Amino acid sequence: MRYCLLLRGINVGGRNKVVMAELKALLTAQGYEEVASYINSGNLFLTSSKAEPDLRQELKNLLAQHYPFVAQFSLFSQEAYEVERQQLPTWWQEDLARKDALFYTQTVTKELLEQELANLNLGDEVLYFGDLAAYWGKYDEKTYAQTVYHKQFAKTKSYKQVTIRNHKTFAKLADFLAQ
Repeated sequence: MRYCLLLRGINVGGRNKVVMAELKALLTAQGYEEVASYINSGNLFLTSSKAEPDLRQELKNLLAQHYPFVAQFSLFSQEAYEVERQQLPTWWQEDLARKDALFYTQTVTKELLEQELANLNLGDEVLYFGDLAAYWGKYDEKTYAQTVYHKQFAKTKSYKQVTIRNHKTFAKLADFLAQ
């Protein structure tokens, strides 16, 4: 089965450096097939016959051994991604000023994020909770720095534990999962 592995907090501002070629070689040496990466921000793709829980634990151990600063990651199958993509609200396809997918990790589940964000007054922001990620959109670019996303959510513990991809990267995941 084809999987997407999204690492959180690597290669940001010169910290937590991970050379994608080295990580791909490590994953290949572990027996994963068709290992690929997209840009330098921790978007990896691999094929494995292992069950997802076993694969998740194996990757957790591997990352802890070689990249101990990678505390959070998201792992999902091509099938789960395609189901998620089909269920997204119509606004995700619109030309909004900003759109981000906040992928759940080992410590931030859908339920936890829903509870944390339930009482926010979003104004012209929109939010949808999928099975793989929460999807956040902003209609007006002029007030982007004043959003609930930046003023409130970015200060929470959960923000520091989800792994975030913009809508362009989210769309690009489909190409790599289909390889």
